[in-house]
Amino acid sequence: MKYQDLIAACQQDWQQYTEHAFVQQLARGTLPHESFLHYLKQDFLFLKQYARAYALAIYKARSLEDMRRALPSVYALLDSEIAHHVTYCNQWGLTEQDLENEAEDFGTVAYTRYVLDAGMAGDLVDLYAALAPCSIGYAVIGKMLAQDPDTVLEGNPYRSWIELYSGDEFQTGVAAGAQYFNQLLAGIELDSERGQHVLHIFKTATRMEVAFWQQGLNTK
Repeated sequence: MKYQDLIAACQQDWQQYTEHAFVQQLARGTLPHESFLHYLKQDFLFLKQYARAYALAIYKARSLEDMRRALPSVYALLDSEIAHHVTYCNQWGLTEQDLENEAEDFGTVAYTRYVLDAGMAGDLVDLYAALAPCSIGYAVIGKMLAQDPDTVLEGNPYRSWIELYSGDEFQTGVAAGAQYFNQLLAGIELDSERGQHVLHIFKTATRMEVAFWQQGLNTK
């Protein structure tokens, strides 16, 4: 089994995630600033927990190679994505400490704790199945927006977001992580009991991503 098989098995949820109205409005620059700012605040809190989950991958790993695999993701989250959020929010007069003090929405709590619980209760495959929809999905979205002729970059207040997730650094990092995830999935059959359990985790996390976009739209 490969991660592409997981996407194909929950195609409707995956499409709702990667083609959500939040994403489409962001690409055209029509997304209300209040919605995007709320999303950024919550995504900052999400990424903190996401970094903890990759740190959990180091703890759950049984070999030094598997431990090393998780380390670049921890660095990328702490040094790149979170830094982007802080820089962007500074435009609205919000500091990193303001973001730290922001209250988590219910959807943020549900999603992040689900990922951590999947990792704590299961093995490395279960943890990466819960992590994968976010990283792989954002790479898919970033590439899709960069290639979509309807995407507006000139004058788009969200241009830096599009460029971050469509950029070579993010795309290369996700591709390496996706390849590693496929290595973990090797030998697991999708229609087996184990495969269906992994699919359930992946699909649930994908549905959580849909809810996370909608959480931002509901704030407008």
